[in-house]
Amino acid sequence: MTTIIIIAFTVLVSWQAFNNRRLEDRLILWPPAVSRFHQYDRLLTHGFIHADWQHLIFNMITLFFFGRQVEQVFGGGITGMLGFVFFYLSAIVMAILPTYLRHKNDSHYRSLGASGGVSAVLFAFILLAPWAKMIIFPIPIPIPAILYAVLYVAYSIWMDKRGGDNINHSAHLFGAAYGVLFMAVRQPDLLPNFVRQLGGG
Repeated sequence: MTTIIIIAFTVLVSWQAFNNRRLEDRLILWPPAVSRFHQYDRLLTHGFIHADWQHLIFNMITLFFFGRQVEQVFGGGITGMLGFVFFYLSAIVMAILPTYLRHKNDSHYRSLGASGGVSAVLFAFILLAPWAKMIIFPIPIPIPAILYAVLYVAYSIWMDKRGGDNINHSAHLFGAAYGVLFMAVRQPDLLPNFVRQLGGG
């Protein structure tokens, strides 16, 4: 249920920003606004706006399928709901911090999208179920989640170094790392269980 609420709120804000340039300009991560004008909220709000419908739909579909699985680990009730919300929101912030620090004086840099938070959720799921089958476009057959993780990280590192496609691959990587780290700290038995699953996969 919490995942659905996050998705609904993100779709609403993104949709409004598509038609309101002033709103997008206020929510987007523009590093000088943080470093010079102390608008720290941009480290979070950029995760609720997207470049276009394709960008939004891809992120929200991924969050829909994997967020509901990860959400169950946090348990039911208000405590579980708040725990998952904190995980997702903190992932958006932590995933973008390296980008902000790299570009904090770059007035030409902009970043937006929920990819950092979504990557954290996705890799939290992979930590829970490394052998789960995933169908990822354009691969036509299901592949194990752990194989997808390896391909995802390798591709993101390569593209981050290569650049030029206007996608913040750094946020993907740091979001993924944060997702694993957060879950491992929150539930220490997850990492040993992950290793056992790999060995018995």
